[in-house]
Amino acid sequence: MDLQWPGALWALVLAALALVAYLLSQRRWPRQAARFGNPDLLPNVVNRWPGWRRHLPALLYLLAMPVLIVALARPQATVLVPKEQAIVMLVMDVSGSMDATDVTPTRLVAAQRAASSFVDQLPGKFRVGLVSFASTAQTLVLPTTDRVAVQDGLASLQAEGGTAMGDGIQRALEVKRPPLPSATRPGSPASAPPPSRPAPVDADTPMVILLLSDGASTAGRTQPLDAGANAKQLGVAIYAIALGTDTGMVDAPDHSGQTRRIPAPPDRTTLQQLAERTGGHSYDAPSSRDLKSVYDNLGSTIGFVEQRQEITVAFTATAVLLLATGGLLSLVWFNRFF
Repeated sequence: MDLQWPGALWALVLAALALVAYLLSQRRWPRQAARFGNPDLLPNVVNRWPGWRRHLPALLYLLAMPVLIVALARPQATVLVPKEQAIVMLVMDVSGSMDATDVTPTRLVAAQRAASSFVDQLPGKFRVGLVSFASTAQTLVLPTTDRVAVQDGLASLQAEGGTAMGDGIQRALEVKRPPLPSATRPGSPASAPPPSRPAPVDADTPMVILLLSDGASTAGRTQPLDAGANAKQLGVAIYAIALGTDTGMVDAPDHSGQTRRIPAPPDRTTLQQLAERTGGHSYDAPSSRDLKSVYDNLGSTIGFVEQRQEITVAFTATAVLLLATGGLLSLVWFNRFF
């Protein structure tokens, strides 16, 4: 916390003097009372001695003084405020290894639940899109503020096929830079881009990719690091989550069609490199609890920005509350405000 007018803190000396004055007055009070009567007769006049209650209102008043003085110094603090607008592209691995059960109940179900909770906590003005990738990549939901559409897209995910991680990233980047239409013969009309391709967004709109994968890239036309280089060129940060454990196993058919259990460890190295090269961050999620924690952290990282704000009103309100409480207690217990 910083102060715009730190010189105002010198007034805290007055609060200290007020405390000293109150303590001295309490020491002198018995002697002053004895000068105007016989202390031995007090039990016949007063049914019950107030004890600690007679000090509490005064203590609240004394506490309010330094709080008001700090408010006068105009304190500032770093707080998280929602970003005005942004695009978050969820790029989800739905390869066959996402059926592994080392993350309960399965990697895919844990990812769906955590991503759903993450989407709900993003600021309402954020547009969220969804891309899934297995042996190929496809855009399931174009960037939208319709959270129901995104939730429906997440619920529709099914695990099968290989891992085209690079293609998944590339498909998400089409929001920033749609692919060029196919070449046409001279004199023929230019073909329109496929309807599944989004229109380019405003270049000033920030965009991030939230990539979740549980294994190494095994398919696709684009290598993950090449796609990461494209993301860096477009100013898109990649936040990468490595889901699963090194001991994770999945049932998959071999070349002869027989089912075999094969290891399915996450490719942490590639995900770390993608995050580092694009200005994002990488996370390791070996369990469903870890995955939820990662998404919760990402919600504050992606959806909010740190800003310096004056918090004078918080200190002023606290001081007013202390004064009001002290006055109310004094009125109830002693029929006076002070």
